[in-house]
Amino acid sequence: SVRKSGSRLRITGQLIDAVSGTHIWADRFDGGLEDIFDLQDQVTASVVGTIAPKLEQAEIERAKRKPTESLDAYDYFLRGMASLHQWTKESNDEALRLFYKSIELDPEFASAYGMAAWSFVWRKVNGWMGGRQKEVDEAGRLARRAIDLGPDDAVALSGGGYALVFVAHDIDRGAAYIDRALALNPNLAWALHSSGWTKAFLGEPDAAIKLLTYAMRLNPLDPLSFRAQGGIALAHFLAGRYDEAALWAEKALRERPNYPAAIRELAAANALAGHLPEARKAMAHLREVDPERRVSTVKEWVPLRRPADLARLEQGLRIAGLPE
Repeated sequence: SVRKSGSRLRITGQLIDAVSGTHIWADRFDGGLEDIFDLQDQVTASVVGTIAPKLEQAEIERAKRKPTESLDAYDYFLRGMASLHQWTKESNDEALRLFYKSIELDPEFASAYGMAAWSFVWRKVNGWMGGRQKEVDEAGRLARRAIDLGPDDAVALSGGGYALVFVAHDIDRGAAYIDRALALNPNLAWALHSSGWTKAFLGEPDAAIKLLTYAMRLNPLDPLSFRAQGGIALAHFLAGRYDEAALWAEKALRERPNYPAAIRELAAANALAGHLPEARKAMAHLREVDPERRVSTVKEWVPLRRPADLARLEQGLRIAGLPE
């Protein structure tokens, strides 16, 4: 509905599931007639950014209710997405199994390849990789297949592109695919997060912050918000804003207490800010979550383009107490 009072407009929208009658989304937008096109853009971005995750969740719930013998490739893909969002090793294993089943049923399903590739991102983030090189190779294979099959599929491009960036360390190629995903769908959370983190790796912290802040503004209740907050923490750290970095890392950890990237950033930022007790406390947490981390392997788990950025992160972690 649209209401007008003088030169002011209020637009109210809602989305209802026509089958079940379930209320999926509602919001309102206020603006003036003088900036009507800006208001229109704001409504469009918010509707797309907010509704897409809710529609996906509604589809996931539908797929969960279907008998196993009736599932098709898309149903398995949706169940894989539900497992992926649980963020545990067991659920990640299950997500991969479901994505592979989806691919088995539809060998040309680009999004299934893309999100299977992205599953290896989360395995690497958390130190869950079994045979590291074997998993890196598999992530690269899935990513390239996703991109080949889905040159106009933003989900496939963002999932596959970020797997190339983060797992395979093919940063330039992965960044190009993520850019294309954003061109296709500027409001896709996966693409915004992938682009934000990639900009940070490339040494563009302010661009990273802009993208990740936009992602959170589009959907404040997005279950992926902790990733955006962690990316903003890294960007502030690389820009030398250590207190800001620690603040954003703490926000991410309130959402996901054992998120290794945010723990890492909290430890390094506090160390370089001179807050050694806080840095050592965060490092103890990191060593508990992933005892295999070492200063000598930082370059393997954070693909930073600029040598100065890598040196800064290594120094912060070294001061915080990470073994060489």
